Amino acid sequence: MIPARDALARLKAGNRRFVANRLGRSSMASDERRNALLAGQEPFAIILGCSDSRVPAEMIFDQGIGDLFVIRVAGNIVAPSLVGSVEFAAEQFHTRLVVVLGHTLCGAVQATIQELELPSGNRSRNLRSIVDRVRPAVEPLLQTELRHDPKALLVHATRANIIASADHLRHGSEIIEELIQTNGLAVVGAEYSLETGLVEFFDDVPERTR
Repeated sequence: MIPARDALARLKAGNRRFVANRLGRSSMASDERRNALLAGQEPFAIILGCSDSRVPAEMIFDQGIGDLFVIRVAGNIVAPSLVGSVEFAAEQFHTRLVVVLGHTLCGAVQATIQELELPSGNRSRNLRSIVDRVRPAVEPLLQTELRHDPKALLVHATRANIIASADHLRHGSEIIEELIQTNGLAVVGAEYSLETGLVEFFDDVPERTR
C-alpha cells in the first residue's frame, strides 16, 4: 500500500515528465506487466476525472496499466454510482489517494452556465442530471460580477465544481469518511490545463494521512 503523500508525489512527478515530453517506460504496456496483473491489481491512486477525450489520466500522469483506478464522467460529477466506485477501490485495493480531476475549458461546466443563463427546456433528463449536479457550484457565481465576464466565469466555475465534487466525496459517504479518519485516505482536487498540460493540485495531503 502506497501512502497518500507518496502517491501524490508520484502523480506530480509523472505530470512533470508529461509536460517535459520525457515519458517513462511505465507508460508502456509489456507482456510481462500484463501477465503480472492477472493475479490482481494494486492501483496507487483513484482518479475521478472528466470524460473529455483530451484528458486521459494515465497519459497526463505518465502511468501504465495497473497504476491508476480511473473513473470518468462528464463534468467530473459525483453521483451515487461514482461514489460507490471510489468506495470499492479504496476498500478492495487499499488505495489511499483519490484525485478529483477537472480541466480548463470544461464543456459540462460551460453547458451548465448556458443552461442557467438561458434555460433551453429541451434537454434530455440524462443530460439534465449532469447539469443539475454541476449547478450548485456554478449558480452562486452568477450572482457576482463574474456574470459580466464569460471567460473568468468559466475559470471560476470550473474550479468551484472541482472543489464541490471533492468535498462531496469527503463528506457524502460513511465509508470514505471512515477511511479518511482512520485509514489514511486523502481526497484532493486538481485541475488539468488543456493549454499547458500542467496539473494544479488544490489540496495537500493532511499531516495525519502521511
